Amino acid sequence: MSVNIPGSKDKKDKAADHDISSEQGFWQRYHASVLLTAVGGAIDTIGFIGLLGFFTNHVTGNLVSAGSAIVKDDKGLWIDLAVLPVFIITVMITKRVIDVVSSERPVLSYLLFAEVAFLIAFMAAALYFAPFADPGALSLAFTGFLGLIAFAIRNTAGKTVMGKMRPTLLMTGNTTQLGIDLSDYVFNRSSCNMESLKHSLAFVLSFVGGAFLGTILYIQIGFWSIAPFILPVLYLAFAVRSGEFRREHNMVPKK
Repeated sequence: MSVNIPGSKDKKDKAADHDISSEQGFWQRYHASVLLTAVGGAIDTIGFIGLLGFFTNHVTGNLVSAGSAIVKDDKGLWIDLAVLPVFIITVMITKRVIDVVSSERPVLSYLLFAEVAFLIAFMAAALYFAPFADPGALSLAFTGFLGLIAFAIRNTAGKTVMGKMRPTLLMTGNTTQLGIDLSDYVFNRSSCNMESLKHSLAFVLSFVGGAFLGTILYIQIGFWSIAPFILPVLYLAFAVRSGEFRREHNMVPKK
């Protein structure tokens, strides 16, 4: 009878990751996750600045804003509350698409192309309706929801067809993992733990770097700043059609 020792699976996964990364090189193995994470940080920041505090990247911030809006009698309350059903409906539709598309088809590629399409629509709407002054305006809701839908699609892909790749939009978990990996390395300075630490650090720094770059570009060119961050997603939409590329980047769906 086999006995599962707590933490043994994580150690095996780390060792396997280290063996692969030693053969491939860090950038070759992780550039897909770095690019996607930077895009998430950049567009979430651009949206937050330009859309009066609307988060395109995640639901939690908007729900917190809803609580604040109740206290302040904010006109944007209905938008913050509508985020939840819009996000969930998008997830449901995306999951259904994943279920009905044949496993032989490049479903991850389709989802990234869908993200590109909604990001382009998000940028077009933002450029058309800007500047935004009313936090409760229908134009703001329409624009923000386009960005939200784009990232709801990717969140669903991350939970289903992106395999063991770490989340590229939700940074709380990645920051926690960074702390865990840092602790592991401080008390056991092995090459395996160093590789895990670099991996976690790359995620967090990519998000922060994307957020700062997005801010700088928004100050200079407004909502046109979204355009450069659509290009990496478009590149990956083509790249993930290769099975070898998906395996290299831990994008093989879990069985």
